[in-house]
Amino acid sequence: MAQSIDRTRTVQRMKDALSLDARSTAVITIDCQRGNLDPAIASLPVPEPDCHRVVEASNRLIALARSSDIPVVHVSTVYEAPLLANHPFERAMLAARESFTPHRDSDFARHKSPGSIEAQLMPSLDARAEDIRVDSKRTFDSFHGTPLDLLLRFMHRDTLLIAGCNTNTCVLATTFGAYNRGLRAVIVSDCVASAYGPDLHEFALDNIRRRLGWVLTLDEVRTKLVSPEAPRQHAAQR
Repeated sequence: MAQSIDRTRTVQRMKDALSLDARSTAVITIDCQRGNLDPAIASLPVPEPDCHRVVEASNRLIALARSSDIPVVHVSTVYEAPLLANHPFERAMLAARESFTPHRDSDFARHKSPGSIEAQLMPSLDARAEDIRVDSKRTFDSFHGTPLDLLLRFMHRDTLLIAGCNTNTCVLATTFGAYNRGLRAVIVSDCVASAYGPDLHEFALDNIRRRLGWVLTLDEVRTKLVSPEAPRQHAAQR
């Protein structure tokens, strides 16, 4: 196994150079659905402590967005019958009777079919009528085959605060999608998790922070975020 390379200095310098303008920022939640984050019925389950952490932290991120007039976009996935468990790798895993998740059995053959309970957004997620829903995602990448890019362009949003799961699949693929479109991706580390193991979660975050974008805690996002009201408040204080 290759030895880990210490890029702490570079990562910190990139983080120091980052500023966030609420007027050009959007919050994107990815697959915050019961099939991933509801321990009672999840077909591709994130570890239970992470389920609660992701939803609670995502709600704090959403609250921060609402207070700063930042749009919130919920991206979710369903798989019609021709797509469900029909990728060659998925078929091979199922044929081998292997679980996709190391901590408990998965049931990918029933994972988030249209209209299923697994496809529902988490009831505890603070999703509201004014939020934007993108429910046409069928692959790991939230941009592929969806109107997400068009929506962001028309809203003049080029910086994404990303929450959801899974870190090493949909979050990572969406970060690549954002990078390929010239958008800035900021992964909010409190708000993401993986069903595939903590090693792949950490790999994905490290891959992002060293090459594709930024990984910030929610507190760091709050500190860096400049809202449209900030200049006027500052002027009033003077």
